Amino acid sequence: MQRTSARLTVVGDQPVIWLGANYWSRTGGPLMWRSYDPDVVDAELRVLRDHGLNMTRSFFYWPDFMPAPDHLDEELCARFADFLDRHHTLGMTTVPTFLVGHMSGENWDPSWRGGRDLYSDVWLVSRQAWFARETVRRYAGHPAVAGWLVSNEMPIYGRQPGVRSDQVPAERETVAAWAQIVLDAVRAGGGTQPVSLGDGAWGLENSGHDNGFRLADTADLCDFLGPHVYRMEDDPVRQHYAAAWVCELTGTFQRPVVLEEFGVSSDFAAGPGAARYYRQTLHNSLLAGATGWIAWNNTDYDNLSEQPPYRHHAFEMHFGLTDTAGTPKPQLRELRDFSEVLGAVDFPRCHRADADTALLLSSYLDTVYPFTRAEDRAYVQQTGRQAWVAARLADAPAAVVRESDGALPADVRLWLVPSTKQLLSPTWYELERRARDGATVYVSYSPGAHSEQRGPWYAHLNELFGVRHQLEYGLVDPIEDDEVTFTLTRSFGTLPKGTELTFRAAGTENSRVFLPVEPDGAQVLAVDGHGRPALLLRETGEGCVVFCTYPIEHMAAVTPRVNPEATTTLYDALAAHAGVRRPVTVADPRVAVDRLVHEDGRVFVWLVSQAREELAVEPVVPDGRLTTLDGAPADTVVLAPYGVRVLRLDAA
Repeated sequence: MQRTSARLTVVGDQPVIWLGANYWSRTGGPLMWRSYDPDVVDAELRVLRDHGLNMTRSFFYWPDFMPAPDHLDEELCARFADFLDRHHTLGMTTVPTFLVGHMSGENWDPSWRGGRDLYSDVWLVSRQAWFARETVRRYAGHPAVAGWLVSNEMPIYGRQPGVRSDQVPAERETVAAWAQIVLDAVRAGGGTQPVSLGDGAWGLENSGHDNGFRLADTADLCDFLGPHVYRMEDDPVRQHYAAAWVCELTGTFQRPVVLEEFGVSSDFAAGPGAARYYRQTLHNSLLAGATGWIAWNNTDYDNLSEQPPYRHHAFEMHFGLTDTAGTPKPQLRELRDFSEVLGAVDFPRCHRADADTALLLSSYLDTVYPFTRAEDRAYVQQTGRQAWVAARLADAPAAVVRESDGALPADVRLWLVPSTKQLLSPTWYELERRARDGATVYVSYSPGAHSEQRGPWYAHLNELFGVRHQLEYGLVDPIEDDEVTFTLTRSFGTLPKGTELTFRAAGTENSRVFLPVEPDGAQVLAVDGHGRPALLLRETGEGCVVFCTYPIEHMAAVTPRVNPEATTTLYDALAAHAGVRRPVTVADPRVAVDRLVHEDGRVFVWLVSQAREELAVEPVVPDGRLTTLDGAPADTVVLAPYGVRVLRLDAA
């Protein structure tokens, strides 16, 4: 099936790639417009431009630009016009952000807000719309303006002072109405450039957390979607794929995806680690469908230690691509190298390769069903991410299919339904139809992570999997071993009979459990260490259903420093059994393979290493040969620690 297309943001009638930085000058951070220094701004922009960056995201600090409800500060507006001129002179563009608002650990109100709610107070909404309209009216015709953003992380800022959106979310209808009004004001002011909300793409559909924002609503209103990702994980591989996973989820809403904020503070990561994080985030998010990248942020602020927010959030001083003196940090050099790769493959004319593997994401992530719990939503997100990472390490990158989008696509050879407690009843029957039509449908058991209605919400468990379950009401069957070992009782895919797959047991008292079954029409593929069925295969029509009686993806998802783990080996076997087309594979599970296809037919192959040490690998290419971008043979590929190589796949 077609994976979510790598859609480019369109400015005017030209598709563009945004590669840039969120920008505050070192002269003042959020207060830069009070101490604006054109020469410093020029120097800061030049170092970005000279390292391959072509744009910035800029900010109207709302309390300064709008000191009264119906007044703009003319001196600051003139300084912003100079800022635009300097971008244009250097061949750069910028995306201004209106409502700032929240910034770097502090909320900044105009003095006249008076505690009103930013979403629901009619007068205050009108003032926000007026501000957007009037600033757009001044700058919309400037060639340096590439787009507009309504806010900076409005879910953090958007309630009455003292009201936390994670405790008392705004109403969805109220947020959508607010967004419509402010976006209409941008158009009324003459803004024809692409526009989005700047909300971070933190809505229910990506996070499972209800903050009032919905990506479905934003996608209907906006021209692009902009995730902000600052995940802190307990597994290096999940850390490297954190932003990519969010981009993949966001891309299901059929809008260009711009990774609007990502980065690391040098207080949290040493130079080599920060560079590695940038390298992995950039390439993995590109392969997950992102077409724009705006790093946080352009410079350090050691000279502003007495100024909020840096006075109380010291680590916020050191997210820069350069230090306070303007010297490039390793992160900026990674952006330069990434820019060169984008040019070498002619990225604007590339698209993602089709996928034969699909990850089915339960609608219990993005839909609030009656008498269900928020923990169920977070569980789907967490488990889905681990399965998505495992599929990538198996060189079978999966398209994400949201159950909530409706009918399942027919052109999928392998369906992954990992550690699933809940799907809608019709979906279970539809999965069986997909198997009868020739697909391999893989499902692993889970009763969920909490005790309320604990158990499999499956429409026809026994019939679907060819088993008789042996559950007792109200009870679970705990996994008592620290490690679970599956032993293959017959050959399957790439796994010969006798192969052992070992998984670390983990989870809560509710989720660290297995499903006791007896086969009733299914073949036993593997047994656990106690001789119980662990993997079963039921043939149906032209395809089959493969059932795992352990929640292996969930167990991995809650285990620190676990990847790559045996689920990747199982997924590799599933892909082989299902006939998933994989033009290039690497045997080492620490190396993930993916492709982009140029419109002229050229195929570019990414090898992304998750190994701490240098690797030399010999990719398997059943049909064709790998070369460097310069055309030299690449039978053996050397990957630096956590390195990335981009090659070309030529016909034999």
